[in-house]
Amino acid sequence: MKIIELLIEHDNYSLNRPFSYLYSGSKTVDKGFRVLVKFNNQNLVGYVTKVTETSKSRVELEEEYGFSLAEIIDVIDSSSLLSEDLMKLADKVSSYYLATKISVLQAMLPPSLSPRRSSLKAPKIAYDQYVEISNYDETSLTYKQMELLRLIKDNEPVLKKEIKQISILNKLIEYGLVRIKKVEKRRLEIPDYDEQKEVKLTTDQQNVINEFLSTDDKVYLLEGVTGSGKSEVYLKLSEEYLSKGKSVLVLVPEISLTPMMMRNYISRFHDKVAILHSELTPAEKYDEYRKIANGDCKIVVGARSAIFAPLSNIGLIILDEEHVESYKQDVSPYYHAREVAIMRGEMHNAKVLLGSATPSLESRARAGKGVYHLLRLDKRINDQPLPKTTIINLSDYHNIDKESYIFSLKLRDSIKRELKKNNQIILLINKRGFASSVTCRSCGYIFKCPTCNIPLTYHRSDLMLKCHHCNYVEPSTDYCSMCGSKYLMRSGFGTERIEEEVHKLFPSARTLRLDSDSAKIRTKVPSIVEAFRRKEADILIGTQMIAKGHDFPDVTLVGVIMADIGLSLPSYRSSERVFQLITQAVGRSGRSDKSGEAIIQTYQPSHYAITIAARQDYELFYRKEMEMRKAQNYPPYTFLASVTISGKVEDTVIDNTYKVIDKLNEELKEEATILGPTTPFVPYENNQHIRLILIKYRHMDIVRKVLEKMMEANTKKGSINLSINIDPYNF
Repeated sequence: MKIIELLIEHDNYSLNRPFSYLYSGSKTVDKGFRVLVKFNNQNLVGYVTKVTETSKSRVELEEEYGFSLAEIIDVIDSSSLLSEDLMKLADKVSSYYLATKISVLQAMLPPSLSPRRSSLKAPKIAYDQYVEISNYDETSLTYKQMELLRLIKDNEPVLKKEIKQISILNKLIEYGLVRIKKVEKRRLEIPDYDEQKEVKLTTDQQNVINEFLSTDDKVYLLEGVTGSGKSEVYLKLSEEYLSKGKSVLVLVPEISLTPMMMRNYISRFHDKVAILHSELTPAEKYDEYRKIANGDCKIVVGARSAIFAPLSNIGLIILDEEHVESYKQDVSPYYHAREVAIMRGEMHNAKVLLGSATPSLESRARAGKGVYHLLRLDKRINDQPLPKTTIINLSDYHNIDKESYIFSLKLRDSIKRELKKNNQIILLINKRGFASSVTCRSCGYIFKCPTCNIPLTYHRSDLMLKCHHCNYVEPSTDYCSMCGSKYLMRSGFGTERIEEEVHKLFPSARTLRLDSDSAKIRTKVPSIVEAFRRKEADILIGTQMIAKGHDFPDVTLVGVIMADIGLSLPSYRSSERVFQLITQAVGRSGRSDKSGEAIIQTYQPSHYAITIAARQDYELFYRKEMEMRKAQNYPPYTFLASVTISGKVEDTVIDNTYKVIDKLNEELKEEATILGPTTPFVPYENNQHIRLILIKYRHMDIVRKVLEKMMEANTKKGSINLSINIDPYNF
């Protein structure tokens, strides 16, 4: 008899503890296995945390425990899903982010191995079946059998599905002359890129590599201007660690950047590379995960969740564009890949390298204090100058093109000039769709999302109204659903509208568009990027997806259509985000031997985030923004935690929110500043009213204990939901 302690698949804080079951079956079961159990009259998947052999009978055990013990229904796995170091990492992540252990395990594992019921129907191992000779003997065979046996001998192994004479093949198998061999199929097709030419490092690059390898710090911040060659530093360091028998984990923030990083690594390291990101199919994720777990590769390239890849003997972890907020997960568990990378680096005694042209203020402040080792690349490759940048004030009517309210005269003239020179252009607006909102001119009705209560965006490409928060869609109509009027007004503009305007003003220009709409077909991102790289288009129009990491040698002009989008958002990070986006976008111009230009259009031409971004002066922005953060007591001068209270009845939500605030003020007193309650930008979602509380604090351990008690107390209340986000980004 075995006593099995396990976690139940539901992500609920009241269930965040082991439950005890018995097992008397013959299958092997151990820590890290999934099992099927009956729980609350449901068949659920449990994740085993402990197995204890016992000689006691069921009756004796139930007397000892004080309650009846059920037996598990079945054992799902034949081996542990996670290594010991990943199990310890799950504990660390769960503890730091106040997340349920099961939610962390579900984030770590691919759909086919996840501890949840849906995994039982997820893709499993796929095989190709090959036919090969086991005993060549033509004695007593018919001519047809002899013909097939000789065919197999001359071409073995032969795919079984290529053999049409199945009845003859079955006879050969029956006679013991051939056998079927199953070979695992890899469902992710990775292109076979040409061998990358050896790149001669600049003196600055070599100095950075030497300093990284010769010092003993654990976390490094590589601050390098756009076009300074950070990617080549990553590749050279990866090469160095592979030569030492170590493995390397490389993270990129956006799926759109993965193809480029994938190309760099595969062309250099070939089949030693595995790919992991959210756009892979469940089958592809399963294959890649098993390839990594089996030790068949030494390098993993992927997005946020790849930080949990089952690599062993890690020597180096790289986070490219470490400032990007997509490294922070916005659903439970609310982990940040940078912090998890540092946890994992400590466990493996590995070095962590954070890279960016515009580091997050938190990382740069840590580097300033010596917590991180600061490395710099202050010049572009071949000393190529940064783009000449012009800020255009859209409030000044002298700058406005009479034929276009979107393009200024300066931007239109520059586009025309660069097109004549056969150069390429990037146009950035961080808003997709055609029009930001649709309003009835007769009654004033605004078409809004029924789930989130925010304006729907009009998309002309498929004639749909879409919510950019929850992805709700409905068909666009020509009349008002409230009064029936046909006088509808579409306000604002996004990438689709920009593309239409380009076609109107520059009819001969070839365009491509890259945003999250065009990226819904996962093969389109790399194909669009590669098509633009091959100069199959003159102008690339897109959102922030085009602003980071890409290297297009023929781009000589970048136009930022509306630079102040984002400055009005109610977040202490809004200036930082705008500065980073503009700096990264401007950095796409003039990266080879051609000089570059950037034009920034804005209604706030004197805002420091815009003026300093135009100068590409990160250090000046860092000093200015740190003054603002210090005055407002925001990170990196404090820690943050947000508490979200939601429920179906708004009055109940509000009442409970004030009770939570009173409790926090009582428990924390001088230890923290409690702000709120506030109504979020999206106050109503999925039939739930939402209120937020923000906690600013300096001593993490004290606040964590109070929040843990609050989570435990809340599990007894069914009318509201309470969730806690440690180090929130969107507040």
